[in-house]
Amino acid sequence: MKILFPIAVLFSFSVNAQHLPKFTDDIAMKLAEKPLKCINQEYPNKTAHIINNEKEATLTPAALHPSFYGCFDWHSSVHGHWMLVRLLKSKPDLANKKEIIEILEASFQPEKIKEEAAYFTKYEISANFERTYGWAWLLKLDEELMTWDHPQAKIWHQNLKPLTDEILRLWKNYLPKQTYPNRTGVHPNSAFAMAFALDWARTSSDRIFENQLMEKAKYFYLKDHKTPAYLEPDGSDFFSPSLEIADLMRRILPQKEFVKWFNGFYDKKSIANISEIPIISDINDFQTVHLVGLSFSRAWTMKGISKSLPENHPLKKQFATTSDKFLSNALPLLFQGNYGGDHWLASFAVYALSEE
Repeated sequence: MKILFPIAVLFSFSVNAQHLPKFTDDIAMKLAEKPLKCINQEYPNKTAHIINNEKEATLTPAALHPSFYGCFDWHSSVHGHWMLVRLLKSKPDLANKKEIIEILEASFQPEKIKEEAAYFTKYEISANFERTYGWAWLLKLDEELMTWDHPQAKIWHQNLKPLTDEILRLWKNYLPKQTYPNRTGVHPNSAFAMAFALDWARTSSDRIFENQLMEKAKYFYLKDHKTPAYLEPDGSDFFSPSLEIADLMRRILPQKEFVKWFNGFYDKKSIANISEIPIISDINDFQTVHLVGLSFSRAWTMKGISKSLPENHPLKKQFATTSDKFLSNALPLLFQGNYGGDHWLASFAVYALSEE
């Protein structure tokens, strides 16, 4: 068994908490290579499609999802597209800009997106497909296009609208019926998805959806106290269940109320535990490599929480410093595995880096 500890030999830049890697064009281009290689790679593939009859058993990933069939699964393709849009938007002089535009232009063709939207009503038991992790990334993709003042982005945003509208319809119908939150550290985590959905609702000025999410978040988490984060993580987590909750609640509560809630949410034992870098025993294992993603998501949630805490809070600086530590540790590991990490980790890296 090979244990991977933090190293900093892959790139010419230094990667550690004291010399946090900057989000340069060079790093952006290296990261962009990951989704560029897999967005049109159909196999291997985890379709997650429920086969209702013999005819459906023969459907290929591309037949099911003409825009988002690559990168091993639907949600990874979606956030791979989000990542490329974010890079074009924030790094307009990338050397591989032309290739990125060609990939996005092909995926955002109106007829393909309409077929993507139709999937959720075309097949039996398809309404809960990718609920709610994939839904959250689709709204994040739409938000990225919505906030980019560029002629091509406006076209892509309009083309994406049928799918965005379908996801929004499904989520608004589901949220009132969601009695309990999912507190896992993987895809179904409710707090992560609700945070992204809330960002979208505020950006698009959808006050109804925003209020739905805020009230549900309070119902789910406002009474949480002394969360057992000392038990984190599970063996394949890419989210910290407790940090995702705190990252959502900082969006919901005024600062004074958030601090009061936050102080009761964590104790020292849990803070110490979630500040430890995960041990990666086998970076080529498709599940164990999730723990690299855990470092990225801990980095962005801790950074966001730190920004929301007042200057005199004892954890403000600690969370910011620990966030840097996680980011510095995870970035080199992203380039050391196989397709188990290559098909998705770059998106987590870009989100963590751009949140800096």
